[in-house]
Amino acid sequence: MTAIGTTASFPILSLIVFLPSLGALFIIFFVKNQWEAALKWSTLVVSLMTFFLSLYLPLTFDAGTPGFQWVEKTVWIERFAIHYFLGVDGISILLVLLTTLVTVICVLASWTEITIKLKPYMALFLVVETGILGVFMSLDFFLFYVFWEVVLIPMVFIIGVWGGARRLYSAIKFFLFTFSGSLFMLLGILALYFYHGKLTGIYTFDAIILFENPLAPHVQRWIFMAFFLGFAVKIPMFPLHTWLPDAHTEAPTAGSILLAAILLKLGTYGFVRFSMPLLPNASIFFAPLMIALSLVAILYGAYVTIAQKDMKKLVAYSSVSHMGFVMLGLFVFNPEGIKGGLLQMINHGISTGALFLLVGMIYERTHQRMIEDYSGLIRILPVYGVFFLIVALSSMGMPVTNGFIGELYVLIGAYKAHWFFAITVVIGVLLGTVYLLWLFQRVFLGDIIAERPNPLKDLERRELIAVVPIIILIFWIGIYPKPFLEVTDASINNLLRTMEENSRKSIANDHRNENTGLWLSRMPAERVRIKVFPPYTQEEVRSDLQLQSSKHRLEVNHPEHDNADTKYRDALY
Repeated sequence: MTAIGTTASFPILSLIVFLPSLGALFIIFFVKNQWEAALKWSTLVVSLMTFFLSLYLPLTFDAGTPGFQWVEKTVWIERFAIHYFLGVDGISILLVLLTTLVTVICVLASWTEITIKLKPYMALFLVVETGILGVFMSLDFFLFYVFWEVVLIPMVFIIGVWGGARRLYSAIKFFLFTFSGSLFMLLGILALYFYHGKLTGIYTFDAIILFENPLAPHVQRWIFMAFFLGFAVKIPMFPLHTWLPDAHTEAPTAGSILLAAILLKLGTYGFVRFSMPLLPNASIFFAPLMIALSLVAILYGAYVTIAQKDMKKLVAYSSVSHMGFVMLGLFVFNPEGIKGGLLQMINHGISTGALFLLVGMIYERTHQRMIEDYSGLIRILPVYGVFFLIVALSSMGMPVTNGFIGELYVLIGAYKAHWFFAITVVIGVLLGTVYLLWLFQRVFLGDIIAERPNPLKDLERRELIAVVPIIILIFWIGIYPKPFLEVTDASINNLLRTMEENSRKSIANDHRNENTGLWLSRMPAERVRIKVFPPYTQEEVRSDLQLQSSKHRLEVNHPEHDNADTKYRDALY
């Protein structure tokens, strides 16, 4: 796998990642609780600075380079070969931009909704942004896991403190599901670390080195299942989705936007960034299961969505169906499908995030979410109604909107894999059209419900500022998707090439019948340099090492990697 395209002369990625947390520290220590305006504006300024700083990435990104760019790498914990290792490629750059934009929108959405404990709320949101950006940039598994968990705790508090009537139940359920999945993922990471170390003598969490040394197929399957439990809960895939409707429904508007637009993408990103290139044989082995679960999610999610009477819960269940499209595109293993899956990750973040934003706006005015409580809103709130219709059309995949391009690529990729997959995609799109148009018909058309105590007002300037960028993106991607598609081309081709190469390597190096489990009797048949510490002082090179009973402390140096990656310390044979 092509590892590094360019290294950073200036730590731009670190600045993007940690600027929100620095802003959170500033708010905590220097802005008083009673200064509500200062708290809001400080958070908005920090989120805007992070967004504008992230725009540097697409302006200088080399779309023809498949490797990671602006790479930053330094030793963090030398004893365990843990690095602070960041990089961005065509797969992650769009997700980074989406994260910084959505955070700004979340701050604007919280402007008048949050009235209690404003200071910790704003600080927690900025910490969540740091965690998400770190996940999308990390190239060291230990660092990846740290950022992964950084996202969890603040989101639990955002739901549990500022959520709806059942907020504690929803927050605890969200925590138990996602934290349990994270523990299994951690087990997979540790298994990968130790097994790779036993196999090669290189104990490292460095994803680039791990990409170059695929494990035996039977080992890959166990690690894939561990990763699956961590990633699938986050997406969430059927049948691990039951935390999603509660968390979305009870979270404050900005929390729902962040969950739908960004947090669900952490799981799909984990599959495409790590599981597919690192565990290609296992990915192929489990592909029928992954595709089957994706097809069920598409149909089941859409069917359940139709039955919902709560607008927020309806949008929440629609995410189950939409994320099924993403996973189907990724696991048909062709360029069209993967490109469609990656683009749908962005499209879902834009469209579903916008739906939660718009539902939150009307809820803030009426404090009602039930569909039956509304009718004829288009006559009272014409601007709001037009924006809602555009976003709904985008979510159902109408031409000239962003959803159409993503679903088209997923459909092409699915058809190339099997015609039955394509039929399921079409049915899912049709069901999506049904529940979205029916929602619009019930809420915005028909007779106006009796006059409310407080007359409804159309969108104000702050709300327009939050919605208009989303509308621009919907039509930009729908009419001229070329920039968004080209940026991923080299990385997708590199991903598929890596999967093919690693699959062959894995089969060729499968020593399952030669006692190469966690207790090795044979090292790889490649030249490695061994330094034997006292009482032995000679230095020698061996090509087919057989050290089964002697107890030496070894240091293995490989010329292609730095010492921190390849020091095999305190190993006893």
